[in-house]
Amino acid sequence: MTEQRTRDVTAPAPTPERNPWPALWALVIGFFMILVDTTIVSVANPAIKAALDPSTNNLDNVVWVTSAYLLAYAVPLLITGRLGDRFGPKRIYLIGLAIFTLASLGCGLSGSLEMLIVFRAIQGLGAALMTPQTMAVITRTFPPQRRGAAMGLWGATSGVAMLVGPLAGGLLVDGLGWEWIFFVNLPVGVIGFVLAWVLVPNLETHHHRFDLVGVVLSAVGLFLIVFGLQEGEHFDWAAWVWTMIAGGVVVMALFIWQQAKTRSEPLVPLALFRDRNFSVSNFTIATVGFTVTSMSLPLMFFVQLARGLTPTESALLLVPMAVAAGVLSPLTGRLLDRVDARVLLAPGLLLVAGSLFWYSSLMHADTPIWMFLLPSFLMGVGNSGMWGPLATTATRNLEPRQAGAGAGIYNTTRTIGSVLGSAAIAAFMQSRLEANLPGASNAGGDFGAGQLPAFVVDGFSNAMAQTILLPAIVLLIGVVAVLFMQRPPHLVKR
Repeated sequence: MTEQRTRDVTAPAPTPERNPWPALWALVIGFFMILVDTTIVSVANPAIKAALDPSTNNLDNVVWVTSAYLLAYAVPLLITGRLGDRFGPKRIYLIGLAIFTLASLGCGLSGSLEMLIVFRAIQGLGAALMTPQTMAVITRTFPPQRRGAAMGLWGATSGVAMLVGPLAGGLLVDGLGWEWIFFVNLPVGVIGFVLAWVLVPNLETHHHRFDLVGVVLSAVGLFLIVFGLQEGEHFDWAAWVWTMIAGGVVVMALFIWQQAKTRSEPLVPLALFRDRNFSVSNFTIATVGFTVTSMSLPLMFFVQLARGLTPTESALLLVPMAVAAGVLSPLTGRLLDRVDARVLLAPGLLLVAGSLFWYSSLMHADTPIWMFLLPSFLMGVGNSGMWGPLATTATRNLEPRQAGAGAGIYNTTRTIGSVLGSAAIAAFMQSRLEANLPGASNAGGDFGAGQLPAFVVDGFSNAMAQTILLPAIVLLIGVVAVLFMQRPPHLVKR
């Protein structure tokens, strides 16, 4: 009786009549900030390298500014989803937002690349606390037949962030310095905190035991794999690197076995994967995470170092993508409640993959810059049919009690894909540089300080053009996966 009375007082369930949209809008602000932060950093990478790592030509070092964030983001996601179920998504979201905002201050004040990487990792922890709560609130407050519209807003947020992030990043880097790409998070974080405090309801909590063994196994396995991929090229793929990667694979296999044997409260309820759409969506979002994270690095390095564009000018090349995604995502969200997700997903993923092949064909020293706007627009159209439909399909059949766990798993697979994408693109990029510019990594010149000398531009351009093909090929695998989805139950009944 006491437990029940406590639950009713501290975590009342929302009434059916409550309008869920204000809460979603409040949560979207935090989600927006996370996305903006990611895109801002991709634009600022050359400036960060020039400021904090000017003495080497190894691009792996600055890539860790992204990889550390993603690694710290991915590892806790499984348990942070459960934390939202146990203590309430509102409470966990607010804690994550506070951590993310304070870590942004630390990033801006960093005086070394190592310090920046540490604070980026703390940012990742804050983002891990926030992200599953947004999807859990959508799952628990919107009925299945209305989630498409809610996820449409989620997708539109991604599109707007693609525009605001690079543009703000370019303007801030050019005008005030790279530090301000992190300082800008402070007012946004404060506003988002106040709105979430006021507008997000206290949803009913569910008691969960936490699988600490599973947390340790997943964290160790993922770290070993990612660190090995990230640093493999730097250490000439020594035997110990391969041993580390193999050890990570073994630990992850042990983790899956342990989850299957855990009967009480596994970190990953494997029963969720009996839903084919949940399984396929998770696999596909991993390919999307891989692609989105990895494609920006070779593109930004090419336009800034090989073509001499400023960060602002580089960001302007992404405007068509952001506008197209921002305008079309709400439309595809509303359409998703009435059609099979595959109708939107297959073309969307194909368009994004096609735009990357297009980019690759244009990455030459003599290509008119305006031509890069065309694949940018195509990518925006593809994005509108990618983010929202995938998230909706993954969560449509989840029970309220499983909302946090399901959202945690979905965001974990997305982020694992992003981490692997960041690591793989760094290794592949260095490999292509060595193939096209032998000895470049050990040369005395600098890949982080302004436009490259003319005699290396062609080799560098070819390396970046070859590198961007990797995320394109990975995304094509996602296209094949979505073909195995099932028709949503609410459409089958019609």
